[in-house]
Amino acid sequence: MVEDELALFDKSINEFWNKFKSTVSDTSCQMVGLRDTYKDSIKAFAEKLSVKLKEEERMVEMFLEYQNQICRQNKLIQEKKENLLKLIAEVTDKKQELDVLTANIQDLKEEYARKRETISTANKANEERLKRLQKSADLYTDRLGLEIRKIYGDKLQFIFTNIDPKHPESPFMFSLSLNEARDYEVSDSAPHLECLAEFQENVRKSNNFSAFLANVRKAFTAIVYN
Repeated sequence: MVEDELALFDKSINEFWNKFKSTVSDTSCQMVGLRDTYKDSIKAFAEKLSVKLKEEERMVEMFLEYQNQICRQNKLIQEKKENLLKLIAEVTDKKQELDVLTANIQDLKEEYARKRETISTANKANEERLKRLQKSADLYTDRLGLEIRKIYGDKLQFIFTNIDPKHPESPFMFSLSLNEARDYEVSDSAPHLECLAEFQENVRKSNNFSAFLANVRKAFTAIVYN
């Protein structure tokens, strides 16, 4: 009976061992399968993560490029704005210069009109004075042997005759004009009269041209008799 019991025990131990080995073998296979599945999952996840990272890198690059484009556009806009402001300032300056030039032109026109009016008035006054001189000369032509000629430079030449009894036709002359101040200007006496400047000053003050002519004739006569 002991032998039978030992044989049964031995059989039981063998069955347990075989069953244990089978269980361990199945567990080992399952562990290997789990490990391979885990590796495959990790590999697939790594691949997906790599793709995702590459996509994010491209997105970052695109974002940075977009930022650069925005910066370049902003810089270009700023340059155009500065150029536009500079152009506006230049146009404003040109307009101000044009306004000043227009005002200057208007002032010149007004000044020209005033000077033209002054010259016209002075010319009329000169014409009136010359007419009076000519009228006075006509009165003296027959009485004093006086001839008046208009010569260069708007001058009048006064020629006396009948002064020298020995040579009645001998001319005694001087020239008369009006200066810029519209005063009498006496010159070119022949023969020369030392007192001509004094006579000129007197006629400017008195405006008595008849007395002036009489004094000049007397001075010429004094030369003949002296």
